[in-house]
Amino acid sequence: MMQNMKFEVKGTFMIGDEWHPYSKVIEAPNAVQAKERTFAVIGSKHRLKRRYITVNAVDAVNGE
Repeated sequence: MMQNMKFEVKGTFMIGDEWHPYSKVIEAPNAVQAKERTFAVIGSKHRLKRRYITVNAVDAVNGE
C-alpha cells in the first residue's frame, strides 16, 4: 500500500480579474498527485477551471 506524504503546494488563482496567492498542505502519494488534488480542491471550492489556477511550487513536508 502506498504511503501518502504531505506536500506544500503554492501558487495563485484568479478571482474576478485579480490573482490571489495560496499555500495548501495536501496529502498525496507523490508530487504529481498533490498538484492534481490542488487543482481539484481549489477548482471545486472557488468554481474555477484549471486555467485560472497556477502551481508555482510543490515541496515535500517532513515530519508530522
